[in-house]
Amino acid sequence: MRDQEAQESARNADDGLSESHTARTRSAAARTAATCHYLTSRQSALVAKREAGEPLQGPVLKTEHAVRTATEALTALSASASDPAAASRCARNAAAAAALAAQTAQAHDQAHDQVHAQGRADGHAAKNAVAASRAALQASLAAGAAAAGGNPGRDQALNEKADAAEKAAVDAAEKAGWMQPGREYLSQSESGGEFTISLADVMHLEH
Repeated sequence: MRDQEAQESARNADDGLSESHTARTRSAAARTAATCHYLTSRQSALVAKREAGEPLQGPVLKTEHAVRTATEALTALSASASDPAAASRCARNAAAAAALAAQTAQAHDQAHDQVHAQGRADGHAAKNAVAASRAALQASLAAGAAAAGGNPGRDQALNEKADAAEKAAVDAAEKAGWMQPGREYLSQSESGGEFTISLADVMHLEH
């Protein structure tokens, strides 16, 4: 009886951990989609070339790679079930994709500020972009730490740090104008289960 209770308690604990990693994976994937959507809306010429079948260039190339990485992380979640270690790796990969997207958006915003500042020294957009990119990097590092170590996905302290870093990354992305608060950036399957990212939506392409 005690063994059964212990096993049930362990399963419940694992379920709770997996839910936390799942939420972080979806949050990071949403940051990726939002940031890439922001980028491609400002790179319409490169997106048009991509749609015409020309080789991907610059930020659009990085955008597509980030979206695909985040999508793979979301897909892998469906197979991770109640395995905190596997779910934490999904969160790690999604956070890495978001960090790549953030670095690309930072470069865009800084270049935009340099072109349009006209001698002004404020660089407000660039400052927010740098802060958002740093927050995304910290979220990626924290997610990586939570997925590593001797007890991957189950270290409470590391999980809490990763959760806090993800929230900070979302806040910073919203401040930078890369995300719109309350907007849904992920699509859910018709069955109501798996979440994914529509590359066509992100890239502003025809479905």
